[in-house]
Amino acid sequence: MSGLDWPGLMRAGLCGLGLTPDRFWALTPAELWLMLGQSDSADARMGRDRLGALMAQFPDTTTG
Repeated sequence: MSGLDWPGLMRAGLCGLGLTPDRFWALTPAELWLMLGQSDSADARMGRDRLGALMAQFPDTTTG
């Protein structure tokens, strides 16, 4: 048993989100979970502080 409610996930993805079967099956369970508005923590949302930290860690640069 996988622990995932595949019939429920399929209904949510195909009927609720309007995904085509090929798009549904191309998603990972985590991607589908996010598309359904589910989150395990507040860290899943990107706030201004997290964006600033990422911008500092990975600055846009031009080369050449």
